[in-house]
Amino acid sequence: MNHLSTSRGEFALTRFPEDPRDQLRAWDAADEYLLRHLDGIDGEPADLSGTVVVLGDRWGALVTALAGHRPVQITDSYLTQQATRANLSRNGIAEDTVRLRTTMDAPPPRIDVLLIRVPKGLSLLEDQLHRLAPHVHAGTLIVGAGMVTEIHTSTLELFERVLGPTRTSLAAKKARLIFCSPDTGLPRDASPWPRSYALPSGIGVVSGLTVTNHAGTFCADRLDIGTRFFLQNLPPLRGRGHVVDLGCGNGVIGLAAALSDGDAKVTFIDESYQALASAEATFRANTDPDTGAGADPDAGAGAGGGRAATFLAADGMSGVPTGTVDLILTNPPFHTHRGRTDATAWRMFNGSRAALRRGGELWVVANRHLGYHVKLRRLFGNCEVAASDRKFVVLRAVKR
Repeated sequence: MNHLSTSRGEFALTRFPEDPRDQLRAWDAADEYLLRHLDGIDGEPADLSGTVVVLGDRWGALVTALAGHRPVQITDSYLTQQATRANLSRNGIAEDTVRLRTTMDAPPPRIDVLLIRVPKGLSLLEDQLHRLAPHVHAGTLIVGAGMVTEIHTSTLELFERVLGPTRTSLAAKKARLIFCSPDTGLPRDASPWPRSYALPSGIGVVSGLTVTNHAGTFCADRLDIGTRFFLQNLPPLRGRGHVVDLGCGNGVIGLAAALSDGDAKVTFIDESYQALASAEATFRANTDPDTGAGADPDAGAGAGGGRAATFLAADGMSGVPTGTVDLILTNPPFHTHRGRTDATAWRMFNGSRAALRRGGELWVVANRHLGYHVKLRRLFGNCEVAASDRKFVVLRAVKR
C-alpha cells in the first residue's frame, strides 16, 4: 500500500484487487500534477463548488482526494469502481460521498468542473467528450491530465473539435495537463460510436454476421487475429449447458456458443462496461426472433431466438457461483491500464477452475510466448494444445 500526499490530506491507496506483490501505485505523476493545479500552484485555486465530474480516474485516487467536493466518477472499468470503493473505505470516507457512474450511464445534467484522465484509446475519449459536451457551459473548468506518452496532437485536436480551444502545460515528471475553454457555439454532434462491421467468412456459425462495438472495445474496427484463430478452433459447442465467454469484448465467441446450441445458457463477462454493451448489442442483433438473424436450422431448439444470456461486469469469474459452469472460453488480456502482467490471466484461470463443474473445460487462446500451458498444468493438473500456429495456441484444461 502507498500513500498519496496532497494539500487535502494523506490517502492510503491501492489498486484492485489488492495484491501485496503488486508494486504498482494506484496513482501516477499526472494525478499529482492535476491535484496540484487545482490547489493553485500556478495561479488561483480552482473553484470546485459546483458539480465536479472526473472521467477516467484509474483507481479512484482523484475522487478519493476530492471526496470533500462530492465528485461524480465516470469510468468504463468495473475494477476502477471496486478500487474506488475500497480506497474510500480504507480512508474512512463514506462511499456515497462519490457518485459512481459508468461510461454507459447518463452524465449529470450540468457539469461545472470536468477533470479528464486521458485514456489509452482515443476512441473512448472521443465518445465520452461527445457525450459530455452538451452538459458543459461557458464557465465550466475543463482540465485533462496524462503522461506525455498519452497526450498526442490528435488528443488536443479532439478536445478542440468537440469542446473548444485547447492548450497544454509544460511537462512535469513526464506528465502534462490539458486546458480547454468550452465553446458553447460549437455544433454538438452525436458520438460516432457505436460502430459495426461484418465478420469474415470461414469462422464457423458467426461467419458474415454483424458485430457492434462501442468505443474502447478491443479491435473495434475489425476481428482480431487471435479471436479469428479461436473461432476456427473452438471445441464442439452443442450440449455444453452453461458456457461462459470470459473477457468477452464484443461477444463474438459467446455468440458462436449461443448460435451453436439454442438451449445453452451463455454468460458474457468483462470488466469493461463498454465491452459488455457491445456484447449485448451483438447478441441481441443476431438472436432476434423477429428478424431471424443468425438462425441456424441445425442448431437445435431455440434457433433464431429464445436463447438465454447473462451480461456480467466482474473481476474474472468472481461473480459466478462455484461449480456451475460447463465450458469457459477466453482470450485473456495480459495488461491492466499501463501495467503488463500475467496477474489478470492468473486470476481468470483460478476463478475458472473454481467455477467449473467436474469434467468442465477451460479453453484459452493466447500468444505462444506467454507460456500459459505451464500455469494451467500447475493449476488443473493437465493441459493440452488443441491447436497452434506460429503466433497463437489454443489450450484445453479439464477440471478433474
